[in-house]
Amino acid sequence: MTIYYSEDHEWINVEGNSGTVGITDYAQNALGDIVFVELPEVGDDFAKGDEVAVVESVKAASEIYSPVSGEITAINEELEDNAALVNTSPDGDGWFFKIAISDDSELEGLLDEAGYKNFITGLE
Repeated sequence: MTIYYSEDHEWINVEGNSGTVGITDYAQNALGDIVFVELPEVGDDFAKGDEVAVVESVKAASEIYSPVSGEITAINEELEDNAALVNTSPDGDGWFFKIAISDDSELEGLLDEAGYKNFITGLE
């Protein structure tokens, strides 16, 4: 199990050729109170960088991008009734979707935890 981060503030927890994707604590903090999440459909295919989901907060709407290419294998249906899970547990129960990774080499372009922390430090 390895966690990678994108510069768009998504994380992906990789186990084998499957990844669970959500947004980082930094991203949920910047968005404020999340009130709605629009998720993809199971079976949809996305390329790395494609818009996969949308979150709406009291401040703004924001797109969620796929950190890798692949097929959506599951969505977090709990978010449909409780979008605030993204705020209370962004790196746990507030995950968005699971994806079957079609190209492992795309993980090489993502950041590890130290790299991501360094990246967001530069934003502040």
